[in-house]
Amino acid sequence: MELVLQRADDAAIPVPAHEEFVQWINAVTNEFEIPHRDVCIRIVNDAEMRDLNGRYRNKSTSTNVLSFRADFDPEIQQFSLGDIILCADVVENESRRDRKALQDHWAHLTIHGTLHLLGFDHETDQDAFEMESLEREILAGLSIADPYR
Repeated sequence: MELVLQRADDAAIPVPAHEEFVQWINAVTNEFEIPHRDVCIRIVNDAEMRDLNGRYRNKSTSTNVLSFRADFDPEIQQFSLGDIILCADVVENESRRDRKALQDHWAHLTIHGTLHLLGFDHETDQDAFEMESLEREILAGLSIADPYR
């Protein structure tokens, strides 16, 4: 898996290492036997996330993660799964508020975003149940506690 990691926030919030993001994304793609795919992760600040959330989801607030699936040609052996945008400010604030280890919250949101790239969503209760179950299973495989407890 090829990962492009961009740090565009201006905060001093600790961000996981490149290798950790790769491990978390691979935990998802290996679960579904997805072959080598490229992913871009962009770490942004609250203002940029609020702008993106407004532009693409018509919401005037910030959020923790956005995912943008890539269009691809199935004839090509390698392609991009898409982009995951993570807001460092929100990730840190949620981690502190919910008393979760910061690193574990980064892992959860990266896995959550990757599942969105694979077409999972949580628009209905059934979809949410399926997606959260997958997140719990993948996180448990990484020795990370259930984030929904």
